[in-house]
Amino acid sequence: MTYTVKEIYYTLQGEGAHAGRAAVFLRFAGCNLWNGLERDRAEATCRFCDTDFIGTDGPGGGKFADAASLARAVLDKWPSGHRGRPYVVCTGGEPLLQIDSALIAALHDKGFEIGVETNGTLLPPPGLDWICVSPKADAEQKLLRGDELKLVYPQDGAPPERFAGQNFRHFFLQPMDNEARAVNTQAATAYCLANPQWRLSLQTHKLIGIP
Repeated sequence: MTYTVKEIYYTLQGEGAHAGRAAVFLRFAGCNLWNGLERDRAEATCRFCDTDFIGTDGPGGGKFADAASLARAVLDKWPSGHRGRPYVVCTGGEPLLQIDSALIAALHDKGFEIGVETNGTLLPPPGLDWICVSPKADAEQKLLRGDELKLVYPQDGAPPERFAGQNFRHFFLQPMDNEARAVNTQAATAYCLANPQWRLSLQTHKLIGIP
């Protein structure tokens, strides 16, 4: 299988349960809820995406002919001699369009713990170490269990109550990053205070100015 990758870079995870943890981000190109073109955003299933996932022109991006070559490229971004267990976050776009058992095995062979950030519309292959689902109001959610559910808030048609009974270890509300971000943050904070099953997730990488 050929893997199409937008970018690969080393940073700190900015969101959710692993916020602050060093990680290699492996961003796959393509998504099944929006083609990434601004002219088509209004007609997309997900209309609030804040990520560029088109093409292969990002740092470390490209087309990789096999799982071994992609795993090597990911390992090249991890600092040598680092004592922590290597961690890779597979994201997108929608990473489950491309992640397969061969890539999971290759990344594990390089010592990586593998996390995935998915919209939940596809079922994953076995072997992932951490599954974060970020459901979208107008998309059919097929993945109803995992480690972390991270709901962008507020979304019309996607109240937190709709997801509260699903089988996840952690439940996060993440304020939608748009022109009403301050209002959205206040609303998410108030909801978490009133419903302590939910925790507040802030995009700390944006706050401190890292990728």
